[in-house]
Amino acid sequence: MVELLRADAVVVPTGVTAGVAVFDRQTGQFTEQLNPDLQFRSASVVKLLIVLDYLWNRGPAYEIPAADKARLEVMLRSSDDDAASYYWDQLGGGQIIDRMVPRLGLTHTAPPPATHPGFWGYVALTAGDTVRLYRYLLDQAPAPVRDYVLGNLHQATRYGTDGFDQYFGIASVFDPPFAIKQGWSGFAGSKSKRKVDAVDLTSEALHTTGTVGPGDRTIVAVYTLHTEGTAYGKAYDDVTRLVRILNVPGGVHAGTPKLPGVPE
Repeated sequence: MVELLRADAVVVPTGVTAGVAVFDRQTGQFTEQLNPDLQFRSASVVKLLIVLDYLWNRGPAYEIPAADKARLEVMLRSSDDDAASYYWDQLGGGQIIDRMVPRLGLTHTAPPPATHPGFWGYVALTAGDTVRLYRYLLDQAPAPVRDYVLGNLHQATRYGTDGFDQYFGIASVFDPPFAIKQGWSGFAGSKSKRKVDAVDLTSEALHTTGTVGPGDRTIVAVYTLHTEGTAYGKAYDDVTRLVRILNVPGGVHAGTPKLPGVPE
């Protein structure tokens, strides 16, 4: 039995540091917040900023060449790191973040530290800014951009191209429809980790972000750090346990019996 600690309205497993923001687009209200402005290294969640920067000036048709479409789709659906590195280099590295912060009105997002400019996974992100990102994508982005990015996130594969199971958190707790962009870093076999003071780049990191429910009703952003040496399977279970107790309007927990005559 895992010990749980209550912090504000969110129950966090022992040994886990979490940043949580859950936003109900139907009511325009947050249903959960915990450390929404605490910075975490983004890991693969930054791939959302990369694809939005790529698409930014391609209107009005937003046509994507076949080679880019192949790279972007595997980056979004299967969290491919080679594709992210390709676009990080092509689009100017940290300049991507410098452009996207004012475009989306982000308040606590920053490029990687100057000592590691090529490490896109070291971009600093918060749960609060992640909600802002998804709100832009859902409510302000041109329809072709919204449909392309969310369409791919709705088709996220069970495993990333690095072999890690990315169905923790949102994808484990809820029945479809959901869209996910997950992040993981520091576990054996995943992207290397180094020590930098400003943002924790050492502890194992596991993040689950996306939308839940019909019409992408609720945005969920959960960022977590785990005690050094934590196994991926334990972090996977802890994040999933944390998400399971969140108030996520429109979400149906996996395995929940459907009541006859009750609209979903």
